[in-house]
Amino acid sequence: MQPWRSPGEPQAPFSFPAPRWPVECEVIQETIEHIEWVPPKPEPFCPPMGPEQALYTLGEEQGTVVYHCSPALQGSCFTRARVGGAPGPLSSPAAPLEGPQDTTLLFESRFESGNLQKAIKVGPYEYVLMLRPDLYTAKHTQWFYFRVQNTRQEPLYRFTIANMAKPKSLYGQGLQPLLYSQRDAQSRGIGWRRVGTDVRYYRGSAGEPPMFRLSWTVRFPHDGDTCFFAACYPYTYSELQRYLRALAADPARSRYCTVRALCRSLAGNTVYLLTVTSPGGAAGKRVVVASARVHPGESGGSWAMRGFLDFLLSTHEDAQLLRRLFVFKVVPMLNPDGVVVGNSRCSLAGRDPNRAYGKAFPGSFPGVWHLRAMVQRVLAEREVVLYCDFHGHSRKNNVFMYGCDAGGDGTGTRLRQRVLPLMLSKNAPDKFSFSSCKYQVQKSKEGTGRVSMWRLGVSHSYTLEVAYSGSTLGGRSSHFSVEDLESLGRLLCDTLLDFCDPAPAKLQQCLVEADALLQRRMGREPGSGGSWSNVSPSELESSTSGSDSSVSDG
Repeated sequence: MQPWRSPGEPQAPFSFPAPRWPVECEVIQETIEHIEWVPPKPEPFCPPMGPEQALYTLGEEQGTVVYHCSPALQGSCFTRARVGGAPGPLSSPAAPLEGPQDTTLLFESRFESGNLQKAIKVGPYEYVLMLRPDLYTAKHTQWFYFRVQNTRQEPLYRFTIANMAKPKSLYGQGLQPLLYSQRDAQSRGIGWRRVGTDVRYYRGSAGEPPMFRLSWTVRFPHDGDTCFFAACYPYTYSELQRYLRALAADPARSRYCTVRALCRSLAGNTVYLLTVTSPGGAAGKRVVVASARVHPGESGGSWAMRGFLDFLLSTHEDAQLLRRLFVFKVVPMLNPDGVVVGNSRCSLAGRDPNRAYGKAFPGSFPGVWHLRAMVQRVLAEREVVLYCDFHGHSRKNNVFMYGCDAGGDGTGTRLRQRVLPLMLSKNAPDKFSFSSCKYQVQKSKEGTGRVSMWRLGVSHSYTLEVAYSGSTLGGRSSHFSVEDLESLGRLLCDTLLDFCDPAPAKLQQCLVEADALLQRRMGREPGSGGSWSNVSPSELESSTSGSDSSVSDG
């Protein structure tokens, strides 16, 4: 790899081969693509149903299994992969229809990023669903994305996912699932939209570990339609490849952006590295490193990353200034294998890559190992002014950041950790919550990208958390659209310019404001002169939920 090869030099043609799957996974031949669409007005949260209103839903023993797709995993670990997944003819996991009057839905999830293991029909229009755990694990059931056919417009359907892993979820606070109607997309240009009434999230089984249930009712827009449900707007590995292919073929943008392979994943999928800077070399430029999709189920991070790249590669004068000032090293999809197979959290190693930075081996976690090694090499030559890792969050509304404050530094250094998030909250007042940001460096988070890069010497290292749901700020109480998610990338670029502005006024103002906010949090009067440099980070933060790791992550 040549990390400082200058954009503007002729690029060799870069190939974008089809995704490689574990050989245990069956994959249908159809290409699944969705149109992009922004609702004409924000989609409000639905009225939340409390856990005390839990439903009694029939289980598998009282119903009929109408779909069952469970890869026959050979042993407990990944062995090999191939394009197209399992060789040979496909099985038929869906029960066949008995005739035109049979109203049973036809389920399918054997496509890129799909996740549905089983569907049980427990009533004429009621189904209990089971998600597939992350491959080579028995847990991490959160992401879902599946297709239904043979719909009827008139009846009210109920779907209940019976094996959600997390005790708390934004589905209990107004979040709705996403629906995509192929007929509406073709005839009306309508894409993904929020649907679902009577949305409930509650404890189901009493076993260990306990399972939780997500239930909703919905009417389909058409008879005989093909529809999809998803937890968040899907963004697949193939979609990233289409974006990068268009970028590499664009003579204007490819002058200041190169696409290279950082490494190959366990399955042999390329982990792409983009270098963005103005032509003419990198001498004297500081570096910004950004990454996304270490957790495959957090697809909102990919849409924010796309907005970041769209703006950075645009002709906007601020984008041109950013390219003149900095070299950007961007890894838009750190865990392509997990994205391809529809995992929620893990890679094909069966572990969370964002807990493996400190002890990762290149053969087990190639993406995070090579990213960390690249940052080490860069730091030997120049300053890395910012590392930002784009994530999604299933338990807290709005957008927020996690930073690094170990408590041993002086007041000025600790305040500066809070300046960039504070600036971003000013640039995105209807999306970004400064009060939700946290800066503790907990022992359990030592293996994360954020903490690992900070330990290497990146003084400003953050996780950007984007809620699965939407915003409660600025008079909003509505879901994020794709446009909202993409705007976060542009707003982060704006904030980077504010943060690195050579004129000190903005920085000084935010330092004073951050100090006043922290003084207030400790019950002191702002300007009273009291020092908080010896106060631990945990004392400066409220006890609201931290990162989106599963209870069982350890």
